[in-house]
Amino acid sequence: MTDSLSRAVAIVEALEEVIGKAATRLAGAPASEDDQTIPYDIASVSSAVAASRHLVDRGPHSEAEADLALLFAADTAADLAGRLVGRELLWGTDRSALDGASEHIAAGRAPEFLDAIADRVLAAGGEAAPRQLSDELQLVRSTFRDFAEAMVRPVADGIHQHDEDIPESIIDGLSEMGCFGLSIPAEYGGFADGGADELLGMVVVTEELSRASLGAAGSLITRPEIIGTAIARGGTEEQRRRWLPRIASGERLCGVAVTEPNHGSDVGGITTTAVRDGDDWVLNGVKTWCTFAGRANYLLVLARTHPDRAAVHRGLSLFVVEKPSFPGHKWDIAQDGGGSATGRAIRTLGYRGMHSFEVTFDNWRVPADNLVGLDEGLGRGFYLQMQAFANARLQTAARAVGVMQSALELAADHAAQRPVFGHPLTSFQLTRTKLARMAAHIAACRAFTATAARAIAAGDGVLAAAQVKQLACRSAEWVTREAQQLHGGYGYAEEYTVSRLFVDARVLSIFEGADEVLALRVIARQLRKGGSTRAR
Repeated sequence: MTDSLSRAVAIVEALEEVIGKAATRLAGAPASEDDQTIPYDIASVSSAVAASRHLVDRGPHSEAEADLALLFAADTAADLAGRLVGRELLWGTDRSALDGASEHIAAGRAPEFLDAIADRVLAAGGEAAPRQLSDELQLVRSTFRDFAEAMVRPVADGIHQHDEDIPESIIDGLSEMGCFGLSIPAEYGGFADGGADELLGMVVVTEELSRASLGAAGSLITRPEIIGTAIARGGTEEQRRRWLPRIASGERLCGVAVTEPNHGSDVGGITTTAVRDGDDWVLNGVKTWCTFAGRANYLLVLARTHPDRAAVHRGLSLFVVEKPSFPGHKWDIAQDGGGSATGRAIRTLGYRGMHSFEVTFDNWRVPADNLVGLDEGLGRGFYLQMQAFANARLQTAARAVGVMQSALELAADHAAQRPVFGHPLTSFQLTRTKLARMAAHIAACRAFTATAARAIAAGDGVLAAAQVKQLACRSAEWVTREAQQLHGGYGYAEEYTVSRLFVDARVLSIFEGADEVLALRVIARQLRKGGSTRAR
């Protein structure tokens, strides 16, 4: 074990002890909606502590990896200490909690230590750390990186600047490469084989596509991931065979309609209704933030099928709404019986290309056999949706890592070429410190996505999925902000890609589970139940 790794382990053990005491404090205190500040901080730090653990446990370690593990653990300790000051009793600990690791924390935060890390990052062209992929996954990574460089990157900035549709060439190319079937069982035309590492391919592909563009490529997998998981777990055998092969092949594109104008994270409160009428269900309501709902052929719609709203989440069911694919920012469909569905794209700061729609259903008829699970699916929609979101949160974490990796590469390249006061920007200590810390965040989040993928595949990933999503998305905001700052005024110009990365990263902490909701309603609750910070 290297000196850096042994120091990192010592810090992580001290951090885990603090989080353990804090979790005990949470478990012993009455749960209250009014008690949010401390649980939020504890949950947020627990995500970084979990990532630190996965980074130090990931072996074998090169010197570069060990140094990044030490840096990230030390930074996490500094963050924890800042949140702890003045609130020690509320955390269930005291000011001396990290004293035993203070020497190691100091070593991991020493400017000269970060300087050495920056040397490696710059020499590697902005690559954060070795990836430790199998030969098979390395081939997958190389294949999709080549595709992204050739087909996505050249058009990504134009799609963002003009809010254009994703070109058919990208969608068709990814369809041919099997991109939409990465998490669909092999027996239904996909590539998931049920092994421990079945989700790692999806993580690798997502990162590489997101590195080129979040809105034009990296997010294309998310909706097939959600709808495919829901159908595979909750659909009948006939439904699986009817829908999944078409999703896996890319023949049918997908969208998801869950959120409503007055019900975002409060999924149990949605008001869109589905009422049985003969051989159909009749949908009425408005959904919002339905990404890719224009181009989609299948919309996974969560609706209230129980007439009593007091049933809350127990009264929700999932439907697959089939529709034509429409380009552009508006669409309108009328049924022979008088029903209609309309879509209007919502203009956004970033994340352009797929377009996020507000969708209105007015007496829209859905065949009864499009209720996921048929009669057995009644009232199970919320649970199937939440299970599907665990996979989507992992995929979102991978998207965040791809955006961060791109930002680090651009920052390292620009800093190496930009002269300031007669010297390259990379010659200044503060620049090097920023680059080193950016690399450490990426390495930690990348390691965590790998272990979270295995936990989710094993059916034990609720906490890990929430933690890695929360951490990676917050990290992406900070990393892209620092990359933009290193570009100076150029970073604020749309003609520079880093400006796109900055606004794209901002959405990541909002969708697939907002940061605060994940912290309070998933992570803190799991910690109260004695959930481990480790993904098994």
